[in-house]
Amino acid sequence: MDELKASSKTVQQMTQHGAVEVDKATGEATNISARDAPAESEVDITIGVVTDRSASAVKVAAKKKATRAANVKIREQFRDEPLSQNDKRLVHDKTKPSGALKDAATRPGREAVLAAHRQTRKDGADNSGVEAAHSTERAAENAGGVASAAAKKQMQKRRIKREYAKAARSGTAPGMKKSAATAKSAKAKAQEAAKKTAAFVRKNWKGIGIALAIVGVVALMFAGFSSCGASIQGGLQSVIASSYTAEDADITGADADYSALESGLTTRIANVESTYPGYDEYRYDLDEIGHDPFELASYLTAKFNSYTRSQVQSELSNLFSQQYSLTFNPVTEVRYRTEQRTGSYESTDPDTGVVTIHYYTYEVQVPYNYYILNVTLRNKSLGSVARANLTAEQREMYDIYMEVQGNKPYLFEGNPSVNRGEYTDYDIPPEALTDAKFAAMIREAEKYLGYPYVWGGASPSTSFDCSGYVSWVVNHSGWNLGRLTAQGLMNKCAIIRASEAKPGDLIFFQGTYDTAGASHVGIYVGSGMMIHCGNPISYANINTSYWQQHFYCYGRLP
Repeated sequence: MDELKASSKTVQQMTQHGAVEVDKATGEATNISARDAPAESEVDITIGVVTDRSASAVKVAAKKKATRAANVKIREQFRDEPLSQNDKRLVHDKTKPSGALKDAATRPGREAVLAAHRQTRKDGADNSGVEAAHSTERAAENAGGVASAAAKKQMQKRRIKREYAKAARSGTAPGMKKSAATAKSAKAKAQEAAKKTAAFVRKNWKGIGIALAIVGVVALMFAGFSSCGASIQGGLQSVIASSYTAEDADITGADADYSALESGLTTRIANVESTYPGYDEYRYDLDEIGHDPFELASYLTAKFNSYTRSQVQSELSNLFSQQYSLTFNPVTEVRYRTEQRTGSYESTDPDTGVVTIHYYTYEVQVPYNYYILNVTLRNKSLGSVARANLTAEQREMYDIYMEVQGNKPYLFEGNPSVNRGEYTDYDIPPEALTDAKFAAMIREAEKYLGYPYVWGGASPSTSFDCSGYVSWVVNHSGWNLGRLTAQGLMNKCAIIRASEAKPGDLIFFQGTYDTAGASHVGIYVGSGMMIHCGNPISYANINTSYWQQHFYCYGRLP
């Protein structure tokens, strides 16, 4: 394309040294006055303009000319495109020719961006999906500005967080209850996860910037397709924010392998008496065995990003050894048993002199050794162990994954060990509260509504598992049974018919996880309802198909 040249145009002006003729196209001035031309160091002053009459004036004029030529080329290249604010500055700002030339040098990149602009504006007027993609495109264009803003906000704390997460780390029970009482909807959880992710991105914008740039380019490529514009933006946000990255088969397979380790532990405990024979008594103090599968998936994703089932086998063993502690403590007690002995004495008849032997029995206390094997299982909970093994940044991502279940809630649908974070309330019929024992139980039990299920938990400071919760309630409302398992509580009860059950009786279930006998326990409150430590502590309808399928029996405390 031929260079465009401005037509010659001269004007005459009066200066303090006389008249001059100025070529407006080149800026060149010629003295036409009879006066002598000023020295190079002198300065001419015209109305409203200060002009350097030195030898560098020619260089300035040349730069201006080059600027205009560059701008003309750019305008020609994008002659069908309305000028942006940057383009307007490029044309009119003659004081910065170097900026114009630099912008011209990056024309290929600008052409791609402007082409995307044109396509987006063309289709976006009647399509909200494309407009959403256009927003993503603008975000990619302004990455430098976002990064700058992110740097300024780097130290800003996230304002919204699940209150229980804070309470769990600090051990403050009231925080747990309040959080559960105000449990969020799925939409609110997603919004909160997005905020947490934004905070994480702000702290790590340098590393993420490149990935975001690539994502922005991909978004631009697909922005013109109206049917997928919005889904692309939402999908990209989900991937960045909270999605598990491993294949579904690897996620569920790794969880199955961890569950197999737990089944092996259950079998080991069941065979203790045959493995360790010769004891007079076996005493069991056992936390429940199990885990929230989303805790495992969130941990593995936060630590390894994408992983395969085979790659995490050693990590599963490491986690398992940290979560569970099985100990055997033999104790020998000196006890006394009552034994019956036989004694005799003689008597002589004074008349006949006959000697008679008399026999009698008596009891004595005989000491003996009594051998006891104490079997103790402690479950620290997978969640607490997982968090301890992660860095601060990994814990942030772990919290995000847990918040929305990695955007894959279907993976473990129906699993009762999944922490749902919400609880059901229920109004106890007034007539049921006339029973003083039951009233005491409910007063204690309702203090912990909304507390999460924590494997092995047995107090408000740690939260509870099902048997730990019921043990705590009964021990603080008139009984003194100690910390028992579901089966241990059942062994203390008189088994009654379902038709005889009344508020305050215990209700037992089996098969809710892989263990013999009773595996879950709750407190029956009448009208087909129970209060129990599900996920979290909550009221539940026992007439649902799940609880009916696993129902075992009712028991009445002594």
